[in-house]
Formats: sequence, structure tokens, C-alpha cells
Amino acid sequence: MKFAILGAGGTGGCVGGYLAHAGNDVTFLARGAHLAAMQKDGLTIHRSEGSDIHVADVKACTADDYQETPDVLFVCVKYYSIADAIALARRVAGPETLVIPILNVFGTGEVMQKDLPGVTCLDGCIYIWALREAPGVIRQDGKILRVFYGFRPGQDDRLAPKAQEVETILRDAGIHAHFSDNIRRDALQKFAFVSPMGAAGLYCHAVSGDMQPGGRARETFVELIREVKALGEAMGVKFEREPVEAGKKLMDASSKDLTTSMQRDVAAGGASEFAGLVDRVVSLGEKYHVETPLYAKISAWGKEQQIK
Repeated sequence: MKFAILGAGGTGGCVGGYLAHAGNDVTFLARGAHLAAMQKDGLTIHRSEGSDIHVADVKACTADDYQETPDVLFVCVKYYSIADAIALARRVAGPETLVIPILNVFGTGEVMQKDLPGVTCLDGCIYIWALREAPGVIRQDGKILRVFYGFRPGQDDRLAPKAQEVETILRDAGIHAHFSDNIRRDALQKFAFVSPMGAAGLYCHAVSGDMQPGGRARETFVELIREVKALGEAMGVKFEREPVEAGKKLMDASSKDLTTSMQRDVAAGGASEFAGLVDRVVSLGEKYHVETPLYAKISAWGKEQQIK
């Protein structure tokens, strides 16, 4: 099976790196110094748990230069680059291609699908602590590497056998993959952690240790989870794990110095996923008639701070 990975940062670098290390046909679609380093020296994944992974012979090019039709296109860019992902999928995806976005933002596949008639866009999410440490180098902290993906309710599932095969390939590569029969639930379960962590971390200038027991950042994190939980319940989502308790447990098991990519992007002065991780909750709350006062407060604060 032929894989294309759009975005080779912490998420795409690990997913593609594990797949390529296991001998799969993987092409990384990247740019700049990171692309040049992979083309010259390959891709290295430094793992805090376990031995490092090095893929010496890496297939990599820019998205514009990619001319193949993949069996699976993993979309691993930031939400603000979703228009680029749609343009790529429109050009390279065929009728047998599975497009699997594994972004932080809930419902990305559905957003892409509206602009891609005739292409199968699933929804997905990932649990991982990873970032690009240097050109050609990814750092993965901890053992967590879980990918969920699946068809939305009512979606044409003609390619379900292929999606099932992808699960086997991912697992054989060392990725804990789950071809979900309820991706709406599974994606929102993850969003109920990553969105509150990003919003609370940014608003309170906090790292993960500040969101462990005690303090303003912890209270903000927990209240934001409650608002996402209420939204999910209004959407008819039956969570597999109670979101507040699951979020606190995951946070308390994390190392104390973690930040989200949104925090790092804002600190660098660039575009961030604020619209997808904060503003989107407010708009969904309005759609489903759910009050999200703390998200609304942080959304307004973000506009005052001119967060992109």
C-alpha cells in the first residue's frame, strides 16, 4: 500500500517514520530545511521510551512536486493549512484513496469532505507527544502513539475493507491503530483533552505541570473539559470514558514541562490553531444551543491579543 504524509512534524514525522521503518512505501510531503535534511540524511525519531528510529532512505518532496496517487493520504498539517490539504487531495487522490486527517481539531474530515466530492475523507485523531526538534529530527516523548480513524455516520463506507487493512499495517509498524466504528465519539474524546489543554495553557501561560492538581490553570483546564462534555452530550455523543476524569488522569500522568503546539506557535508569533481549538467550540456551542462561557471568554481574549 502506498502512503503519502502531508506534514512531517511531530505527528506526520512519527506516523510516516514508523511506517517507513517497517518497510512500507511512504512519501513525506514537506518543505524547507526539514525536507532538505530528510532528502540528504534521512529521518530520525528520538524516543524518550525505547531506542531511536532512523530511516536512512527517505522518499520526500514538496506537495507541489508529488505526482503519485496514494492509497492513503495522511493529513498531518495544522488546521490553518487545511486549504492546502484540500488542494492537494483534489489533485492527487483517486477513487480508491483514503484521506485521513489526524489533526487536533474536531471534525476536520467533514470540513474537507465538503470541498472534495468523490473523494473519501475520513475523520481521525492521534494521541502523541512529539515535535520537530531539528531539520530531519523528531522528538517523541513518552510511549503514547495511538491513531483513531473511521467513517462518519451515513458516510459511504465502500472502502471499509481498505481502511481495515490500514489498521493492520499501522499496528505491524508499532502504532496503536484503531479503525473506529464511532469516530465522532473517539475524536471528540481526544478533543476534550487537547482543546482544553491548549486553551488553558495559552490563557494561563501554563505548562502541563501547572495543570496538575491545584491552582488556577488546573481549574481552567477542568472547566473547559466540562464545556466540551456538555457540547458532546448535546450532539448525542456517548463518551467511552468520562471526559473530566479521563482528562485529569491523562494530564496527571504527563511530564511537567509539556506545552501544546498552539502555545509554541503563538509564542513564535506565527499562525496557530486558535480558531480550531477555541473559536470552533464557541461556534459549535451556538449551533447546538450549549453555553460555553469560558471558551467564549478565552475566544474574546484571543481577539484582544490578536492571536492568529
